[in-house]
Amino acid sequence: MNATRIAPIALYQEVAERLRQRIFSHELPPGTWVDEQALAEHYGISRTPLREALKVLASEGLVTLKPRRGCYVTEISERDLDEVFSVMSMLEGECARLSAARASEDDLARLRAIHASLEKAAAKPDIDRFFEANQAFHLALQEIADNRWLLHVIEDLRKVIKLSRHHSLFSEGRLEQSLAEHRELLQALLDRDGARAERLMRTHILSGRAALARIADAKTQAA
Repeated sequence: MNATRIAPIALYQEVAERLRQRIFSHELPPGTWVDEQALAEHYGISRTPLREALKVLASEGLVTLKPRRGCYVTEISERDLDEVFSVMSMLEGECARLSAARASEDDLARLRAIHASLEKAAAKPDIDRFFEANQAFHLALQEIADNRWLLHVIEDLRKVIKLSRHHSLFSEGRLEQSLAEHRELLQALLDRDGARAERLMRTHILSGRAALARIADAKTQAA
């Protein structure tokens, strides 16, 4: 009996993850109507686990359920990005502050190693590898901060940011700017200066938002 209760939960969670990845890759772009019948047929499942999966994605802000109109991949506006990045800067700033106080010598060595990967990727330049190392650095700080509630909220907000059609590192000069910001941030952490680490992280996050805004403006002008 326990197996029959667990299986449906595992199924809708798996479906939610598959749809989540299709949304992040923009295979299902923002604004797309989610064809429930087609998806159910594609995955060989009934509509029930699919709808449960869509409820999960709706709770994460990735899809929007509209009464009598169906389900749509969420479209994120410039105002949405302004608000999300503002909150992210505060949350990640707090992670940096906590990490400066709580990091062990092994933690600091790990951060140095990740930063070395950033330097190598920037030297090539390899945006994909730089992005991966950047994500690893931020995740490491969140783990060192050791506040599961901070981590939970940050993870949810990062999912919303992934709905953006653009990537901040594609803004001219942003990769070099981001690397310089990381250098200062790492030094603040090594110095165990929590206030400076928090300030630098908040600046770093908001600089990423400004880069996205520049890309959006350029797209608008080109159109």
